[in-house]
Amino acid sequence: MKAIFILTVLIVQTNCDINITRINLPEEHLPYYFRNFPEQCSQEANCKGYLNKNVCWGYEFDCEWSNHYSKLKCPGDHKGWVKTKKAQETTFHAQADFGYIGQQLRELQLLCEPLFPDDSSLECSDHLQFCRGRNLMVNFTKLLHRDDPIRYKMDVLGEGDIGGYCDLKKSALDKQADQISPLQSWAPEIRHFKQLKRRPIIEGDCDVVVEKPTFIMKIDATVNMYHHYCDFLNLYASLHLNASREDAFSTDVHVLVWETYTYRSAFRDTWEAFTDHPIWDLKTFRGSTVCFRNVVFPLLPRMIFGLYYNTPIIYGCEKSGLFDAFSRHVLHRLRIPEIARSNGKIRITLLSRNTKYRRVLNEAELMNGLEEIEEFDVQRVVYDHDMPFKQQLEISRNSDVFIGMHGAGLTHLLFLPEWAAVFEIYHCEDSNCYFDLARLKGVKYITWENTDKLTKIDDGSYSGGAQAKFVNYKFDREEFVRLVRKAAEHVKGHEGFRKYISHTRDEL
Repeated sequence: MKAIFILTVLIVQTNCDINITRINLPEEHLPYYFRNFPEQCSQEANCKGYLNKNVCWGYEFDCEWSNHYSKLKCPGDHKGWVKTKKAQETTFHAQADFGYIGQQLRELQLLCEPLFPDDSSLECSDHLQFCRGRNLMVNFTKLLHRDDPIRYKMDVLGEGDIGGYCDLKKSALDKQADQISPLQSWAPEIRHFKQLKRRPIIEGDCDVVVEKPTFIMKIDATVNMYHHYCDFLNLYASLHLNASREDAFSTDVHVLVWETYTYRSAFRDTWEAFTDHPIWDLKTFRGSTVCFRNVVFPLLPRMIFGLYYNTPIIYGCEKSGLFDAFSRHVLHRLRIPEIARSNGKIRITLLSRNTKYRRVLNEAELMNGLEEIEEFDVQRVVYDHDMPFKQQLEISRNSDVFIGMHGAGLTHLLFLPEWAAVFEIYHCEDSNCYFDLARLKGVKYITWENTDKLTKIDDGSYSGGAQAKFVNYKFDREEFVRLVRKAAEHVKGHEGFRKYISHTRDEL
């Protein structure tokens, strides 16, 4: 009776409390949310305008192409990948947009099937890239006897250390556990799933019962924005993949990082977009048997053909709706403001490096060349631990042209406005990395065109591979200014920028 009473209270609170403020999504996302959960608008007069808009994210089974959130473009040649322009568009949508979520949804299969409401369940996509479960037990007691720090380890769990009271499809599970690698799938953990003989929560077999939904995450390098934001992008995609309930985007959830290192990162503010609670790690439950009412094992940062690290993307296409929605979601949840303009100048931000390598040694000369141009509003910034991450995002969000050397700081292009251009001064012989990220976001990409007009300054301190990344540079001033002007011309010619400036002037 106690369990039934708690469940009833939770349902009543959910129905009463869910409103636009509590949903906390960008306004432009609300029609898509209410399309899937129209009952949440039944008693909220201020949400009626978001109903019946004939829109959908793009992964729903009844979602027409013309109603997709995505407004992807494929102006370029697909270079033989497919036979038609439509096939080019659908391929990009499936590889790098909400169609990727749709494919994961189609793959989901019950690997441990419940018979009654209090039973456990386990459902996964192919290769165990995404899983979700209910009333599952995880045994962390063996961690009490491990002194080694745990990160990217595949032996955290052993046989029977994870399980549930349900009908386990053992052969189906074994077939899907075919990608055994720390950040490629959940196979290293889920392969040990065991069918229990009794309901662990009901029978009191748990030292701890976690009532709130929990996302268990295996994360990439937290010191590097490019790699760590693979984690956040895949977590956001997993929210959509798990969006079977009206509270799918709630921040009243827990996050458990699958390592014993205490979480530290310059980008930790980003978690505010996903959870209201402190980040857990494996030390939190060391020595305990833990049961999770609802648990999600999200998409991972280095899956084969995953997003977005080293993903092969069809040529000629750009502007993933998934990446656009992720950017807007994070900016909204972190309350990063859009700064009003008093003029129509092009805002130029040059990201300077204070590292040993890939510094621009004649940076002051290049800055002087830009500052002489009246239509430019130029600033030089250093994104390091001395500048709060939210302040960095505010600068990036309000930049029209974002300039920097090859490096993780260019990941800020994810938060540029739609009309922006990113100028990777030199890609250091890694030409696809930020070019691909820029087209996923849908911003203009420019890089150095004439290597005769740059000079490498090698101090001889590095003798390994990828040598172009371990030297410093000088660049021809006139060529640099020409390329920035090229970026600025793109901005000025973009319909979104013209509308934004016109609207700003009207308000003034």
